[in-house]
Amino acid sequence: MKKKTLSDLTKEEIGHLFPIEMSQYEPNWPKLYEQEKQVIEMNINSALFSKIEHFGSTSVPGLAAKNTIDILMAVEFNDTSNDEIIEQMKKIGYEFNWQNEGTTPHMVFIKGYDPEEPKQQTYHIHAAPRNHSLWNRIHFRNYLIAHPEVAQAYEELKKSLAIKYKHQRVEYRIAKTEFITEITNQSLLEL
Repeated sequence: MKKKTLSDLTKEEIGHLFPIEMSQYEPNWPKLYEQEKQVIEMNINSALFSKIEHFGSTSVPGLAAKNTIDILMAVEFNDTSNDEIIEQMKKIGYEFNWQNEGTTPHMVFIKGYDPEEPKQQTYHIHAAPRNHSLWNRIHFRNYLIAHPEVAQAYEELKKSLAIKYKHQRVEYRIAKTEFITEITNQSLLEL
């Protein structure tokens, strides 16, 4: 019998197998990012990407987060390189899908979501050109680091949403959007 992958599961099955669970900040999150960055750099053709950054809540010291390492990768979109990077990422254990961020899609690669072993370390790689709005998330990260009171408010929001949307991953992500947009806009004003 074929082993189930994440793409074989319904949205509801994913929500129940991989619920939204907040963890206190783990000092090893930056180390996990660095290790995964090395895996990527050693296995993915360097001509396919130009930059890799740790972003998301695990990149903000002291901030509670889902135990998922979020990575941002700069790639240029074209049919040939898209196919090549998708194939190379699959070889290091990533599943692929397109995600819409507002009106502009970007590539998402995920790893660690094994239905038979749901408690693995998970990774999300968001890939887009450097001029994509997704790269503003670096400004959001930096703003949270520079403004601990805003990071605390974000943590409180995430904890309340994690309770409300424990088994609804997409709804949890969408519910954070207004806060992220507001703080990102504030961070861009301060550049």
